Amino acid sequence: MKNQFGEINFIMTGIRKRRRRWIQVTSLLFVLTCILCCAMLLLGNTIYPIQEVIRSLSGERIAGVTFAVNTIRLPRMLAGLFAGFAFGVAGYIFQTMLQNPLANPNVLGITSGSSAAAVLCITMFHTSNAVVSFASVIAGLITVVFMYLLSRGKSFSIGRLILIGIGIQAILDAVISYLLLIGSQQDIPAALRWLNGSLNGSKIDELPPLIITVVIFTPIVLLLGKQLNILELGEQMASSLGVSTDKTRVLLIVSSVFMIAIATATTGPIAFVSFLAGPIANRLVGTGFSNILPAGLVGASLVLVADLVGQFAFVYRFPVGVITGLLGAPYLILLLIRMNRKGEL
Repeated sequence: MKNQFGEINFIMTGIRKRRRRWIQVTSLLFVLTCILCCAMLLLGNTIYPIQEVIRSLSGERIAGVTFAVNTIRLPRMLAGLFAGFAFGVAGYIFQTMLQNPLANPNVLGITSGSSAAAVLCITMFHTSNAVVSFASVIAGLITVVFMYLLSRGKSFSIGRLILIGIGIQAILDAVISYLLLIGSQQDIPAALRWLNGSLNGSKIDELPPLIITVVIFTPIVLLLGKQLNILELGEQMASSLGVSTDKTRVLLIVSSVFMIAIATATTGPIAFVSFLAGPIANRLVGTGFSNILPAGLVGASLVLVADLVGQFAFVYRFPVGVITGLLGAPYLILLLIRMNRKGEL
């Protein structure tokens, strides 16, 4: 009996430690994100005092400050914050649900579907930004539905879904290259700027769809966090524990795709954020609890840091997607080497 009580005590102590670490790390990530948001508002060609920035945000008109902060910096900061959060959450959900670090929206072709539709609208039909955004969202949803239907077979297969996603991504990337090749020269810069992922030119009136999507779907995926962790145990184990695997998976996929598609429509496909956020969050927080919220905060922080680096660390300014690509590519190579050594490839 004493041994049993000792084991229970040991388990409960471990759970309390993991919960304490989750709270501490998540709180620090939240504080870091807030600091980066402030930096995005304060820093630029002119560094304004924080008092003037606060007065400008509260509605007071200050010469020079109001335009720079309210029209340029605030939309840029909000786009980076909410898009980064969406990329981080969606990437973590796909990687956890499919039990594979390569299973993120970039590799699975979801962002490529949105990108192909956007490039088609820009180069062939010369549509407005609103139409480009709408088309990219619809294309992302169609891509994931098509992938899911092809991967079903007699039963859902994670490996089949990943392989189909990689194949679809290759096809869509070829379509994008063809559209850029035959498109008008005057449309190519706009298309390339969109494909690289950028916060340049963000406008406050274009952000409500992104903000509303994140606000609506974040509580849904947080409520499904426990079921997501159970899905890691495998199909049979999850079913035996009372989890409706198909229903849970569909809700998670739909929520993630909406977030990733709207984020991609707003900022373009910012490279590797959805790929890096989950592993970084797991490394910082550990396992045992749902890391959806930490992954979202890591994603937001990555985008904001990358944008600040792209603006101020070099002689020339680089889009945020270029900086995140430089961060993510070495990690991808290391991950592939590690998986190859373990025989997982």
